[in-house]
Amino acid sequence: MRRHLPLALAALVLAGCQVVPPAPTERIEVIERGETRRNASQAPRDATSETARVTREVAFPEAEYARLEKQGTAVVSGRLTLSGRPVANAGISVAPVTRYSAEAAEKALAGIAVEPADPRARAYTHTTRTDGGGHFRVTGIPAGEFYVSGAGADPVTGEPRVVIRQISLGNGQHREVTLSR
Repeated sequence: MRRHLPLALAALVLAGCQVVPPAPTERIEVIERGETRRNASQAPRDATSETARVTREVAFPEAEYARLEKQGTAVVSGRLTLSGRPVANAGISVAPVTRYSAEAAEKALAGIAVEPADPRARAYTHTTRTDGGGHFRVTGIPAGEFYVSGAGADPVTGEPRVVIRQISLGNGQHREVTLSR
């Protein structure tokens, strides 16, 4: 179960992960669990802890997702490194940027995990795992705005980390993405 935690974390965060509206230029958003504190006297909350999960306030935007494609011809490949080292067997997710995502991303940035995404949102998320050198390849992605997320244990500290990068994809496009922290 513990080895699937990083992929599950990435998928939950990415099932809709929008901090800012999509833009024509590339943006980088980095989410690291446990770095943000509510106040100086509180310890960081564990974003993967079942007890730390909060109920979503934003309802699943069925009409917004209905306009999105689930499959396409684009490819995303790249490498995940944390603390300058490749991360093997880490979870990688590619999910569309939607307004439903905003809540999960904002909570994740605050170190708070929301309940799992609606299964209808997860149906739009493409996932894989990194190889021994931290490399990944995800195929069958439709055109649009996406978050590419890598989640795994930091090779130096052992702490779970999530890195998110926002990209734009066209039909049939192949994008190389470096996920590093």
